[in-house]
Amino acid sequence: MKTLKALALAAMIFGSLASSFAQAASAPTTPVLAVGPQVAVGPQFDTTHVYVPPEEFDRFVASVVATFGGTTSKQGVFTVTPTPSSTMSQLVLTPAGTISVFGFKTPIPYPFGSERTGYLVTDMDAAIRAARANGADIIVAPFNDPIGRDAVIQWPGGVNMQLYWHTTAPTYEKLQTVPENRVYLSRGRANEFIRRFVAFSHGKVVADDPKAPGVEIGRPADVYRRVRLESMFGKTTVLVTDGHLPYPYGHEMTGYEVSDLDATLGKAKAAGATVLVEPYLAGPRSAAIVQFPGGYIAEIHAERAH
Repeated sequence: MKTLKALALAAMIFGSLASSFAQAASAPTTPVLAVGPQVAVGPQFDTTHVYVPPEEFDRFVASVVATFGGTTSKQGVFTVTPTPSSTMSQLVLTPAGTISVFGFKTPIPYPFGSERTGYLVTDMDAAIRAARANGADIIVAPFNDPIGRDAVIQWPGGVNMQLYWHTTAPTYEKLQTVPENRVYLSRGRANEFIRRFVAFSHGKVVADDPKAPGVEIGRPADVYRRVRLESMFGKTTVLVTDGHLPYPYGHEMTGYEVSDLDATLGKAKAAGATVLVEPYLAGPRSAAIVQFPGGYIAEIHAERAH
C-alpha cells in the first residue's frame, strides 16, 4: 500500500512539474533590460539574404522589382566571405524591404547561406560586444569586405544573422512598409530567443498571442503561439510550433506588407513567380506564400480595413 501511495505521489509531482514546464514554454515573455548600446540604424538598411543560382540571378532580381517596385544597385562580382570565394552580388531596394542577392560562382564557404538577414550597425565592435552580452554566439568573427566589415552571429534556437558596417554610411530611402523577419522556433527555445534579441535590439514585444490561427502555418484546425517584436532593426515575428509544418511553411524567411495583395500576386505571377499558398484570411491580415525564380520563398500580406 505504501508503495502504491508513493507511486501516486511521484506521478502527481511529475505531472505538476510537466505542466509547469509546458506553461513556461508557452507563457508570455518577461521583458528584460537592454544590455549594451543601441547599434541599429533603421529597417531600410536591414536586408534579407537570398542565395540563388548564378543562371537565375537576373531573372530573380527582375521578378522582385516587377512585383514590389523599386530599384537595384549596380551588379558586381565580389568576395564577401573571409575565405576565398566569388559571388555575383546586388542590392534590390523595394518600398516593402531590401534584399541582398548572392549568386556564388564558387562553392559557398560555411556557414554562409545560413544567415537569414544582414543588419547594418553603427559600430561593429560595439555590436559584437552587445551581441555576446545578450547571449549570442559569434560564429563568424568580424572580417573586412570590399566596403566595410561583417560578422555572423547566432541566437538561441539556431537563428543566424549577419551584422555589417560600411566604411561610407549608406543612404537608402525609408520604406513604405516594414517587412517582418519570420523566425520559426520550438517551444523550448522561443522565450530565450525573444528575451535576448529584444534586449540586444532595444526592442519590445508588441503582441504575444498563444492562440493565433493555425491557418497561418498551414494547419487551419489548430492554434499556435505567435509573438511580434519591433525595434530599430524592424519587425520580427516568432512562430512557435511543434515543427509539424506542411510545405512551404518555415521556408519563408521574410513577410512583405503590400497595400493590395491580389494586385501584387498578379504582378508576381506575370514576372515568373509561383503562388505556393493561395490567399487566406487570418484576423486583420490576408496573406499568401510565393516562390520567386531561383527558389526564394516569401510571405506577402496586406492589412485589411477594420
